Formats: sequence, C-alpha cells, structure tokens
Amino acid sequence: MAAGLLAGVALDAVLGDPRRGHPVAAFGRAATALERRIYRDSRTNGAVYTAVCVLAVTAPAAVIARLTRNNPVAAGTAAALATWAVTGARSLTGEAERVGSLLTRDDLHAAREALPALCGRDPSGLDAKAIARAVVESVAENTSDAVVAPLVWGAVAGVPGLVAYRAINTLDAMVGYRSPRYERFGWASARLDDAANWVPARLTALLTVACAPLVGGSPRAALRALRTYGHRHPSPNAGRCESAFAGALGVTLGGTNVYDGVPESRPALGDGPVPEPDDIRRATRLARAVTLTAVAVSMIMGRSQ
Repeated sequence: MAAGLLAGVALDAVLGDPRRGHPVAAFGRAATALERRIYRDSRTNGAVYTAVCVLAVTAPAAVIARLTRNNPVAAGTAAALATWAVTGARSLTGEAERVGSLLTRDDLHAAREALPALCGRDPSGLDAKAIARAVVESVAENTSDAVVAPLVWGAVAGVPGLVAYRAINTLDAMVGYRSPRYERFGWASARLDDAANWVPARLTALLTVACAPLVGGSPRAALRALRTYGHRHPSPNAGRCESAFAGALGVTLGGTNVYDGVPESRPALGDGPVPEPDDIRRATRLARAVTLTAVAVSMIMGRSQ
C-alpha cells in the first residue's frame, strides 16, 4: 500500500487532475441526480442519501481490494490510481498560484473570476488583500482535505479508505451547508465529514508546525497560534489547519466571508498582518512541504498495515 500511495502522489504531481472524465466529477453528477430524487427537508432522507452515495463507491473498491490482495503489482496499481484520483495537491497549489500571479499583476477582476476554483465565497466585493486571505485559507484547509486526509485513510484502510473519504468530503462540499435547503438534509454529510477529518486536520496542523522554518516561519509561533486560535473557528477541523498556517506564515486569517449573499463572521486566527499577495506563494510552498511530509508519514503507516 505504501508504494501505491507514493506512486499516486507522484502521478498527481506530474499529471494533475484529468481534464475530462474525472471520477470525482462523475461521482458528483451521480450524487446530484440521486439528490433530485431523494431530497426532502429531513435528516433521515439526508442520512439515507449519504449512506447510499458512500456505499456505492466503497463497495466496489472493497471488491477490488479483495481481488488484488494476493497480487502486489495489481494491488499497488489500484492504490496508485485511486490515490491519483482522490488527491489534488497539484490543482490546489496551481490554482492558488494563478490567483497570486493575477494579484501581482494588479488584475483584480481576473483574480476575482479565478477565486471560485478555490473556495465558495462571493468574490465580487473583495479587494486584493481579501482575495489573498481567501486563497491562503483555502490552501490551508484543502491541504488537509485534498492531500493529508486521503493519504491517512489510504494508509489505514487501503483503496476503500481512499474512495470512501473522497466521497464523504465531496458530499460535504455539495450539501453540507447551513442553508435553508441543506440545514437538515445535509446534516449527516457534514457530521460524517467532520468525523473523517478530525485526525487528518490535526495531523496537518502538526506537520505545518514542523515545516514552518521552510517558509521563514517559527515552529513555536505556529504551535502557539494553533493552541490559541485553532478551537475558535466554527469548524472543528478547518480552524486547526488555518491557525497553524497563520502562525507559520506570520499572518492573521479570518474575518467576514459572504456565501450566497449571506455574510458569515469568522474569528481572527493569528497575530500578524492580513495576508498580502506575496504570502500566497509562501502558503503554496508550505503546502508542498506538508504534502511531502504527509507522504512519508502515510508510507510508514501503510507499511504497518
């Protein structure tokens, strides 16, 4: 399993996400079709929806794992392909750096148009610093969601763990909102995602602390920010990643974000200034360092299985 995880991360680094036929996009389309059929303003319907979607991809993955368990080459190939499909380190850092480059060229309009590829907040009223903050926050949170968490679940549960985690995280992104439509229906998806990310988010934060010197930061400052601010975020997981990144980069994250016209206030995380466009480059460098460290940790975990 360890070799398959490493190969999958390498494939992502070299090839990135496939432009067409991405399996996660196909899962999203199928989940949307099921939602249209099963939706009711009900936690019960939402729980059934979540269970059906997750089992629909986990069961075939479990069959593949069983069929290949005595064939190391086939098992490693399956793990590599699954890891490539469910991780997104290259896309995350590439999109972040694209926005950073646009901000550096003072092309605020193009930066606003590019931001939705990273996060769901309304970019229309954001200035350069607000966009930079949004990008750094997205890089911090998604380093856990798109890289560390899949690797952890792959190391623990193999190919079924990889695909189950990605299904859970995708459903949270689709229906796990506190909106009138999804407050009840998306409750199960949101809570399951919280549970699936509890350990990976904290591992991401600790790896960020360890990697802080690679971006000119201090592990002590990153750890202090993690311990002081991590629990203040409304998410039980995102706050840990964002506060550790804030401490490592020497910036302050948090503030008011607008989602679908509804403002949401987030607590300040960190003790430094608001991020500048140049901090995006440092954030992506930190994300890459955390990714490489997480690969090493997951390989150690995978060898023990």
